[in-house]
Amino acid sequence: MFTVNAYAATSATAPLAPTTVERREVGPHDVLIEIAYAGICHSDIHHARSEWGPQAYPVVPGHEIAGIVTRVGSEVTRFSVGDRAGVGCLVDSCRECDHCRGGQEQYCAKGVLTFGSVDGDGQPTQGGYSTHIVVTEDFVLSIPEGIDLAAAAPLLCAGITTFSPLRRWNAGPGARVAVVGFGGLGHMAVKFAHAMGAEVTVLSQSLRKQDDGLRLGADRYYATGDPTTFAELAGSFDLIINTVSAKLDLDAYLGLLAAEGTMVNVGAPAEPLSLNVFSLLTQGRSYAGSLIGGLVETQEMLDFSAEHGINAEIEIIPASAINEAYERVLASDVRYRFVIDTATLA
Repeated sequence: MFTVNAYAATSATAPLAPTTVERREVGPHDVLIEIAYAGICHSDIHHARSEWGPQAYPVVPGHEIAGIVTRVGSEVTRFSVGDRAGVGCLVDSCRECDHCRGGQEQYCAKGVLTFGSVDGDGQPTQGGYSTHIVVTEDFVLSIPEGIDLAAAAPLLCAGITTFSPLRRWNAGPGARVAVVGFGGLGHMAVKFAHAMGAEVTVLSQSLRKQDDGLRLGADRYYATGDPTTFAELAGSFDLIINTVSAKLDLDAYLGLLAAEGTMVNVGAPAEPLSLNVFSLLTQGRSYAGSLIGGLVETQEMLDFSAEHGINAEIEIIPASAINEAYERVLASDVRYRFVIDTATLA
């Protein structure tokens, strides 16, 4: 074991603070990554504050990790010292279930989360708000040279979370796609849907970010706070990607789908949502959920991003600003993803 600097939550109410955590020694199949940047995801806040259930403290959040390989195990074949590497939401799985064999490791019942989970040795996992991390080779992603390393970090969660459902529900030429919310997830959904060739509409509470939305690839931008929006856009979309982590009137949004259209939830509100089943039945609509993506698809997303020049829009902060950044995320005061410069942990 060796010790690294980190930032951790020590309770659901205490601010995150500097600490140290233990990392395992590099085994035969392991990769040691010196973390350069770690994105701040809304789910980090949910976990740090025990909003999704009890959390074992202390916990070091962070599952949007980008850095440089500094050591590899004797049997590692895919990475070498000096490679650009990333880690997302998972650091292990059972490797044997139908989900794992099908490249859908995110649905494995024995999946090991990057933080707030327990690894195969029975030790709590600690995330990317730290200077180094050791991960088994199979769960490390290669970050192409065409992507800025800092802007790559949010792709490991925000990127794959939106890329996966767009691909699964065929967001290509001729598809009419609406993105609900224009934040960390929403701006990535717009970029990907545009690059895939879809007609893209943003549905946001106000028109405050309209200029950004149109600049980043949206064809249209509507304010859901305007009561005429839902009447004007009724039956307009083949696919709706809902990125917000707040309670919505699902029936109103389902009414925006064309016949046999699908609304996919990728935002994860802490409280339950409800709907009238007739919102689905009368037009053969579907309501679905999607959780990040498997390892192969995540690598495909990174390669697609490099090919199309897609990066996350980021604001780089020092570790000392993490608590302020959390409050700004909750206030929707970020354009569009905070990224921690982990050199400030040294």
